[in-house]
Amino acid sequence: QVQLVESGGGLVQIGGSLRLACAASGSGFSFDSMAWYRQASGNQRELVAMITRGGSTNYADSVKGRFTISSDNAKNTVYLQMSSLKPEDTAVYYCKTDATRLDRFPLQQFAYWGLGTLVTVTE
Repeated sequence: QVQLVESGGGLVQIGGSLRLACAASGSGFSFDSMAWYRQASGNQRELVAMITRGGSTNYADSVKGRFTISSDNAKNTVYLQMSSLKPEDTAVYYCKTDATRLDRFPLQQFAYWGLGTLVTVTE
């Protein structure tokens, strides 16, 4: 099975920076893409940023220019560097991967989620 372990959340002041990390593990899987989602209290979960194994990225308009997603394929780890943080960035941040199991045919891709890490931006 696939496990995702997030780290790096916490309390930060407005305008500050924080870096999240998510390490994926799972024997026999290819982690095709990894992404960060967030869910603020009372809101739906939304995509923040996504990166493919090939390095293509996609960002929500609300974080463009402030957040950067990157990955280390050798470590199956994705990072989210967050800068110029605003109170509206306060949320639980979830890591997600779309992974393909390589030892079973036909190949199928599944989505896996981490448990989330809380980011709180304060005045």
